Amino acid sequence: MIIKKNGFLCSLLLSMIACETETELVEIPESVIKSIADEAAASAATAAASSVASTVNDAAATAVSDTFATQALEQANSVNHDPLPPSEYEFTRNGISTVFYTGQTDRLKMTGELHSVFSDTSKSEADILAMFNEGTGFSDASLNSSGKNVGGKNGASSYASKTVKPQIQAFISRVVNDVFPNSDNDASEGVAGKYTDPGGRTVMIDAKGFEMNQIFTKSLMGALVTDQIINEYLWRGKLDAGTNIANNDNLVFEYQSTGASANNVTKMEHYWDEGFGYLYGEDNQYSHEVGNGVLVSKYLAKGDIPGLDTVIYDAFKLGRAAIVAGDYELKDKQANIIKTSISKVIGYRASSYLRSGASKISAGTWADALHALSKGYGFVLSLQFTMKDDGEPYFTNSEVNEMLDDLEKDNGFWSRTPEELNAMADKIDERTL
Repeated sequence: MIIKKNGFLCSLLLSMIACETETELVEIPESVIKSIADEAAASAATAAASSVASTVNDAAATAVSDTFATQALEQANSVNHDPLPPSEYEFTRNGISTVFYTGQTDRLKMTGELHSVFSDTSKSEADILAMFNEGTGFSDASLNSSGKNVGGKNGASSYASKTVKPQIQAFISRVVNDVFPNSDNDASEGVAGKYTDPGGRTVMIDAKGFEMNQIFTKSLMGALVTDQIINEYLWRGKLDAGTNIANNDNLVFEYQSTGASANNVTKMEHYWDEGFGYLYGEDNQYSHEVGNGVLVSKYLAKGDIPGLDTVIYDAFKLGRAAIVAGDYELKDKQANIIKTSISKVIGYRASSYLRSGASKISAGTWADALHALSKGYGFVLSLQFTMKDDGEPYFTNSEVNEMLDDLEKDNGFWSRTPEELNAMADKIDERTL
């Protein structure tokens, strides 16, 4: 403000000099000059401050506007911009539910009984193969007449190698031909039979220490459930195939739900529901709570990754709502959330069971170790059916088979050391965490 005041004084004096004429000069008292100068300086300061304030306000407004614009752009590309999912997985048309996935529920129940017969020494290889491939021979008569089977959906996607189904059918052969005949023998390294920890667990194993019921069932975590959800029913190539999008937009119904008198469900809606059914087929459709059966739902319920059960259920709900609304970008986004989230369950369990087996070997509790490693083997096999954010599996078929070969070489689990098991678990964690 001093600069402006001095400037004013200079201007005032110059104007006085410039105005001097032949008329008599009037002496202006210094106090008057000072008063005029102070008033002018104050006026100038107010004007300057007002100008600065206006500029600051404009700049602030611009900055706020730019910030909101940036946030809006960020939100437009964020999952948080998605609408909230419906409160539960229920969708109706004309008052009738359009959701049904009976075939998936049947296959999950079949797998539960197959798990049990892997401990039933009265079963022949033909008996178990008929249950697996033909869907017959179950104690639940409704399963025998369902027309469904597990084998036909085992490693069935285009992503699955032709090696997978022969591997899993070989588990049936091994339990019947190597384990059952020796079920009364005491097992040891290289010898099939029963092995019991002192005061602890008893396992029925083959000569390599493989507990075949655990290996079989845990392999289906990937080869059945994960593969069918990720690489089949929630695969964009299936959901959007042919005229599915146009038919969904135009309400061309191709399936009939329970209670309906005519077709009332689009193909895309039903495919999504079938993917849902492979996870929730034995659970409550109207809740994120899981845990029934012997497959992925059971392990999702363990809460290894807190909140993942809610994330998956909400994504299924929102994805189905997006299909009804014809928002296919939102549908694809929710499908990716489901795929990567289910894959986390497989990855976590594969490494954790290997580490558990390593710790049990160190503790000298071999029945516990063989039990954990058998589970781990099945989850390792399942890794090839997972999906990362980039759309690729955690491990390829060949990488998985290399790990399985490493677990089985020499005398199998009996030959494994804690060091090599932990090293394999580290390798899995590097890809999956």
